[in-house]
Amino acid sequence: MSYNVLALVGSLRATSMHRVLFVAARELAPAGLAVSEFAGLGKLPLYNGDLDVEPRPESVEALASAMRAAQGILLVSPEYNYSIPGVLKNALDWMSRGGPLAPLRGKPVAIMGGSSGISGGMRMQYHLRQSLVFTDNPVLGQPEVILPRIQERIVDGRLADESTRALVAKQLVAFETWIGRFVTSP
Repeated sequence: MSYNVLALVGSLRATSMHRVLFVAARELAPAGLAVSEFAGLGKLPLYNGDLDVEPRPESVEALASAMRAAQGILLVSPEYNYSIPGVLKNALDWMSRGGPLAPLRGKPVAIMGGSSGISGGMRMQYHLRQSLVFTDNPVLGQPEVILPRIQERIVDGRLADESTRALVAKQLVAFETWIGRFVTSP
């Protein structure tokens, strides 16, 4: 069985370390996961209930459509100020709207990220897990991809550290199994 996985990268920089991590995840994904990125996070307006009426902004509808078509969500993000980057939180806020029909509701989620310091983005991941309680997302617990000093793992714009690549691959194999626990058919 094959699953569509929608990735949201929590950094807008074209050359961000987390974009490099996403590219590695896409390369390392097992054959049963088709990983694609929603690249329009920077086009989403800040969540505003006044805009959350039909018709919703085009960028919001594009994300909602991509999320509905996915069987799993991969969040690849840095840690900003000990928490979730605003652009990623904004996307989750938009996708959490709609009660039981919210595009994010109940989708299996995997999280990976790092930081230039020693925490490896663990506070961001903790906060993401808290935010995903509201939408009842089953979040993969293990293996965790928490990468301290992520910049030391990247060489010439590529995730080069083999132990890190192995960890990313291991998480994606586990994510494929995890999605299968919650999705009966793609």
